[in-house]
Amino acid sequence: MPRHVILLTDAHEAPAYELIEALRLAGVQTLIEGLRDVEAEAALIRHREIESTGEKLQEAPLAVLHEVIAGADTVELHAAIDHAKMFWPGTPVIACRRHQMGLHGFSVRGLDGATLKRLGFRAIADKAAQLPAILHEIEGHGATGELKLPEMVRPVTESGLASLPAKMKAASLRAAFDLVSSLHFIGDQSDAAQVALTGLTALAKADRWTIYLLADEKGPEAATLEAIASLKPAEKAIAELRDDLREVLLAGEAVSTGNESKAARLAGAGMGTIRKKERGEYIVAIPLICGERILGVLEGRREQRSFKKSELALLEALSLPIASALANAVRIGEAERLSQTDDLTKLHNARYLRQFLLNEIRRARRYGTSVAALFLDLDDFKRVNDAHGHLAGSHVLMEMAGVILSSIRDTDAVARYGGDEFVIVLPDTGIELAGTVAERIREKIRKHSFNAGRNLKLSLTASFGVAAFPEHASSPQHLISCADTAMYEAKAANKNCVRFSPLLRSREEKPASEGGVPVSILDADEGKAFS
Repeated sequence: MPRHVILLTDAHEAPAYELIEALRLAGVQTLIEGLRDVEAEAALIRHREIESTGEKLQEAPLAVLHEVIAGADTVELHAAIDHAKMFWPGTPVIACRRHQMGLHGFSVRGLDGATLKRLGFRAIADKAAQLPAILHEIEGHGATGELKLPEMVRPVTESGLASLPAKMKAASLRAAFDLVSSLHFIGDQSDAAQVALTGLTALAKADRWTIYLLADEKGPEAATLEAIASLKPAEKAIAELRDDLREVLLAGEAVSTGNESKAARLAGAGMGTIRKKERGEYIVAIPLICGERILGVLEGRREQRSFKKSELALLEALSLPIASALANAVRIGEAERLSQTDDLTKLHNARYLRQFLLNEIRRARRYGTSVAALFLDLDDFKRVNDAHGHLAGSHVLMEMAGVILSSIRDTDAVARYGGDEFVIVLPDTGIELAGTVAERIREKIRKHSFNAGRNLKLSLTASFGVAAFPEHASSPQHLISCADTAMYEAKAANKNCVRFSPLLRSREEKPASEGGVPVSILDADEGKAFS
């Protein structure tokens, strides 16, 4: 059997398309196994039948994967790990984070890497693109060998852990390793900072920990400090008593610029580690240095007794991997942004559109709202390329992106779907309002004078197709398909107009021979969108 992995899924979430596609491109086959009680029981029966008949079990997988969503129940995670150990003993279990967006587009934090490893996961992949490298390391070092970080980012462990104080208790040493390992592959600086502060609370006592970043590139003297994460361990302790691990990472408080201590400003200005007393508080400030550059400052405050030299030595050692993680977060975040951005127009691409639309339709199902999609295609755009060249055509597409962006809300999403086609997703929008938005954009395009980078003053029009969930479609893929079909109807109606998809019920009533939509499409699982 070819190289393969087992992907454990539950009854609530369909497998992420990006995860399966990343493995496919790496030449790894994905076998999906459900974690529902019925499916697990059926799998157990099959396993026992094979053992009783003496048949040869299939080749062991490279790893068992399990997607971890924000707010995942630790009981369910334990069940997934137990399931993997039962059927594939000795096979490493990898947690694959599945990032979700909140109601206003904010990333929802989940369990940190150290917690996931304590639960029994061998490695954690924050992005689907990291899986091939992790599997390669597993193949090279075996199921129990040491995993090394891929070369895509600078390791955050070498310089920090090597300089840890020689005399440390086993629990503190373990906590230090957990802190550093939890920082791997975090693609957001605020998340990395919050995870670092959460880990620090187990190593050194303070009334409040804060991480600042230098907010100005002109040099240390002109730089200002901007707080990106702050944590009061008292709040963390309350969250732990509630047995709500998500609260641990969400316990930070906002700290406005200008509230930093003098010690923090001195550390940020290149004066090294500063320990002093200010306004009745004992303060320590450690510069976060990556390479030869000061990225920010780690600040600790407490009212009782000064920070000891042993604590300073520990904090200085951990400041190195924390700084490295903050620097890596920028690179990882930028790589992720580029992977979801169209190179020409700088709009989102189809990859981003897939996940955004999937999340919005899930939210619409949960709250009983609507999601609309506008599919627009420029009319006779080929004439621009033929008459003025493809460079002029590229400039027109960039101008078109600006026209569309100026006509939608911040909560909407627009993606270049391909060529001169664009898709606009309007969350919390019914079909009537979507039609109004389409007509407004259509008219704005018609009136706009496109200079194509040469002051050509070209006039263009566009044809629009409009569809909405759940009125016209039952899944993300179906929604785009309906809007696309409506767009072609607009093309057939002399172009430069807006057409709407027929209601879902009216199409269900038509037999397939009369142009009705097959039931298999209407019942398509939203998790298989765009597959």
